[in-house]
Amino acid sequence: MKKFRIEPHGRLQEWVADEKGYFKDEGLDYEFLTSYATLSSGYAQVQSTESAAPEVKRGAFENMEKGRSADISCACHWAVNMASSSGHGRMWGHAYSVTPSAILVPPESAIKKPRDLANIGVGVGYHSGSYFSAIQALEKILKPDELKLAYIGQPQDRLAAVLDRKVDAANLFGAPLYVAEQLGCRKILDTTFMIGFLLHKDADVEDVKRYFKALQRAQRDIDLEPERYKHYFLKELPEKYHAMIDVGAFGPGERLVFEPYTREIFERTHRWIEQEKLFPEGQAGTRDYESSVSVHE
Repeated sequence: MKKFRIEPHGRLQEWVADEKGYFKDEGLDYEFLTSYATLSSGYAQVQSTESAAPEVKRGAFENMEKGRSADISCACHWAVNMASSSGHGRMWGHAYSVTPSAILVPPESAIKKPRDLANIGVGVGYHSGSYFSAIQALEKILKPDELKLAYIGQPQDRLAAVLDRKVDAANLFGAPLYVAEQLGCRKILDTTFMIGFLLHKDADVEDVKRYFKALQRAQRDIDLEPERYKHYFLKELPEKYHAMIDVGAFGPGERLVFEPYTREIFERTHRWIEQEKLFPEGQAGTRDYESSVSVHE
C-alpha cells in the first residue's frame, strides 16, 4: 500500500503532528513532499542585476492545473475553489486555514498608508493567494485604474524582491511576512486570507480524515504553547535568512479552522472571481459545489 503523500504549506502544524507522533497514532502511513509554497520560481536563487524583478505569469492555480502528486496539498481558497471546479482534484469541505498576510514596503519607502499604493506595482504571485488577497483588499481603497500588480513568482521570490528593492511593495504571508518585518519592512495593509485543501483524485478519504485528526491535535498544541514549535519555521525558509532572524519572535503563522467550507462560501467566492474576470475563458471552472467539494462525513 502506498504512503499518504502530504505537501505542507510552510506552516507549523504538519511538523508538530510528525514530532508528536499524531499521524502514527491515527494509523497514517505517510511521507512529506516538498511544498510549492516554500519553493522559488527562480528569482530568489540568483542575484538579479535587473532594475525590476522579472514577471512570472504562473502561480498556485497553474501548479494545480498541471497536476500535483500529493494526496493532500494547499493553496489559497480562491485557487483551490477554481481548481476543484475545473476538475483538478477536489476541495476538502470540512476545514480550511487562515494565514496572516500583508502588503509591506522597504523601511525607507515614502509609502505610508494604503492610499499611497495607488499606481504602485505590488508584488504578488499570479493566480495565488497574494494575488487574490491584494485585489480584494485594494479594491476597497483604490480606483480600478489605480490598482497595479507585479507578478513575481512564489513567496520566496517576493521576499527576496522586496528585500533587494526590486519592487516597491510586496504582498507576503506566513514566514516570509515575519522575515520581512524583522528585517525592517513596514506593513501598509493587512491582507489576511483563507487557504483551502486540495485532494488528489486518488486520495483515500479515510486517510484524509486521519490526517485532519492529527492536525487538529497539533493545532491545540500550537495554540497552547506556540513558542515550543516556532523553530520549525527554519525548515520552511532558505538558509541564507537563518542568521538574520529570530524565529522566536515570529507569530504562530497559519491557523487551521475546523469548520465547513460551505456552499455559500464556495459560490460567493466563485462569483467574485467571475465578476472580476480574473481567469481567461477556458481556464475558469464550471463544476458546482457537489462536484467540486468533498463533503464526506
